[in-house]
Amino acid sequence: MKYPVILIKSDEGFAVSCPALPGCWSQGKTEKDALANIREAIQLWLEVAEEDARREAERETGTLTEVTV
Repeated sequence: MKYPVILIKSDEGFAVSCPALPGCWSQGKTEKDALANIREAIQLWLEVAEEDARREAERETGTLTEVTV
């Protein structure tokens, strides 16, 4: 799946965020580094979100399932 990201040039390099995933930010000295770092940040963000959803489903005696969009 593709996620849009916003790159912002700064004195230290590049800051990058993924607006679709609140709080998902990273940075890098180069644009290439920043993009590699945001890929990892997105993967980690999604893993944590899935873990949180599983815990919530267990608390609510619900079932966690998936849909394709």
